[in-house]
Amino acid sequence: MSKFDDVVDRCKTQLDKQKVSYDETALRGVAKSLGPSIYNKDSLLVAASDKAEMDKIKTNFLIGKMGCKPSDDLDGILSKAVETIGRSNTQKLRPAFYYILAQQLGKVNTYK
Repeated sequence: MSKFDDVVDRCKTQLDKQKVSYDETALRGVAKSLGPSIYNKDSLLVAASDKAEMDKIKTNFLIGKMGCKPSDDLDGILSKAVETIGRSNTQKLRPAFYYILAQQLGKVNTYK
């Protein structure tokens, strides 16, 4: 199994555990869009308690890739995603987290 497939499988397991339905093609698209960062242990995980990281996700992903506006309730969107993936889950996989964000925004098809 390739490293990419291993990361996707881990994301699928995480989404299944949280009972989040997903489209595997779109999930693979999200993972692919993150490039080589998914192969680095630190960048693979989202530190939801780190304000600087959440601000980067707002700027780079929600505004930059998903087309949200700064006036949108970005903190609410992020908070809902954290709850969905499990606030106590210390291993929030970035592709799974970003998939949940795209799903909330109705933009999963962007990754198909």
